[in-house]
Amino acid sequence: MKSLQIAVGIICNDRDEIFITERPSGTHMGNKWEFPGGKIEANETPEQALIRELQEEVGITATEYTHYATQEHTFPDRQVTLWFYRVEKWQGSPWGKEGQQGQWVARTALDSATFPPANLHIIERLLCEK
Repeated sequence: MKSLQIAVGIICNDRDEIFITERPSGTHMGNKWEFPGGKIEANETPEQALIRELQEEVGITATEYTHYATQEHTFPDRQVTLWFYRVEKWQGSPWGKEGQQGQWVARTALDSATFPPANLHIIERLLCEK
């Protein structure tokens, strides 16, 4: 079974909104919403991968971020370990740099049914924050 390590950014603005992107159709979990991020390369730390992936996917440079959670999930064809970081400050404005749809959504309006199942506990935790 394929095993993947993935760095994920929970990009939070000062209006209590989070930037999410839509996974391309035809990919694993296509057409689901996600927090931007991607695979950690063999020679990278999760933090280095977070910075690189956010630059590649949504065109921002994360400047202040904190580890939020590490979540493991097993799909029928793969095991993923997700390293979630709460991104509080960045340079640039996030957008779907790879052609994917992106949007700001109120933290309290996150809907776990529209995300891959590996995100369920993270969304529950975000919804419980004050």
